[in-house]
Amino acid sequence: MLTKNIRFKNFSNKSNISKVTKEFKKLIKSNSEIINSLSSHYSYSFSKNIIKKYKNFFKLRVIGMGGSILGTEAIFNFLRHKIKKNFLFINNINNNSMNKKESKILNIIVSKSGNTLETISNSNILINKNDKNIFITENKNSYLINLANKLKADIVEHNNFIGGRYSVLSEVGMLPAELVGLKPEKFKQLNYLIKNKKFIDNLIKNVASTINLIKNKKNISVILNYDEKSENLFKWYQQLIAESLGKKAKGILPIISTMPKDNHSLIQFYLDGPQKNFFTFFHVINKKSIKINNKNILSSHNFLKNKNMEQIIYSQKLATEKVFSKKNIPFRSFEIVKRDEKTIGELFSFFILETILLGRALKVNPFDQPSVELIKIETKKILLKQ
Repeated sequence: MLTKNIRFKNFSNKSNISKVTKEFKKLIKSNSEIINSLSSHYSYSFSKNIIKKYKNFFKLRVIGMGGSILGTEAIFNFLRHKIKKNFLFINNINNNSMNKKESKILNIIVSKSGNTLETISNSNILINKNDKNIFITENKNSYLINLANKLKADIVEHNNFIGGRYSVLSEVGMLPAELVGLKPEKFKQLNYLIKNKKFIDNLIKNVASTINLIKNKKNISVILNYDEKSENLFKWYQQLIAESLGKKAKGILPIISTMPKDNHSLIQFYLDGPQKNFFTFFHVINKKSIKINNKNILSSHNFLKNKNMEQIIYSQKLATEKVFSKKNIPFRSFEIVKRDEKTIGELFSFFILETILLGRALKVNPFDQPSVELIKIETKKILLKQ
């Protein structure tokens, strides 16, 4: 067990945990705003008045890119059963998805820098004269600050010490969460987790094992996701790992594989192709599952009678794990017992702590993304010439 809500099977390879243990203790004792955002001590830059002001909006549209939006989208999809409002996420430039005719909609525009090209472009197309708008951005002169002032919109300060991909439990994710009726305090599990010996031991062993795998030239992390509502959680995780660690010719390439569908496309490569990968199994227990229609089952497949879709999916997961074990393919496994704010808050904490500790072990800065700026600079040059 990782926590009461998360069953966890760690990598089986032996590794040296002493250095990771020391770094973990330093990290928890640091004054990092990122770590603070995972705890109940974090102070938001928005007041309850803004929640009251917009609580009656049934339609909300989040406009952002990367870490400014992926965490919120992960929350919304993971907890969709608890949300009664409609959310629309604009997380890329796509001419076919633009809709200017939404009525009584609240736009939440998120960009740490306030100068993200895609967010500026989408905002220009999507924001209508009668829309209500909240801008979450740094308190500095920027395009979006100026636009917010022009529109007389509400501005919520984005903490400048928290990078976008680490911001999910700050204002960036918690303001939208509260606007749809979720409880921000339930996401904040760090205070409990750092007192949970099983959680800490598993986290440290997990990081130490990953470092050992990288040293053995296994640097492709494949997430075998058996829960469709967690797809956006792993899109968030994909950015977190790739952008934080991919530096100085080091890092991990995270790939999301949709299961059990990919048993019929990619599993052959995973099992018998180049062994440069390590794997994460992820499954959420579904207690409300569609049952097989016994009347339509042919005698050759009587083993399917009285089964539901959850049993079939779970059996495939267990079978895949068994084959991986026989072939000595490294993997860890997350099994989610309960789908709620607390559980996804625990997962956010685990993955953020894991990423920072891996960055320290690899001796790269897990908080910057210098090469991303190169694309931005070249894009601007091209647009200026057109």
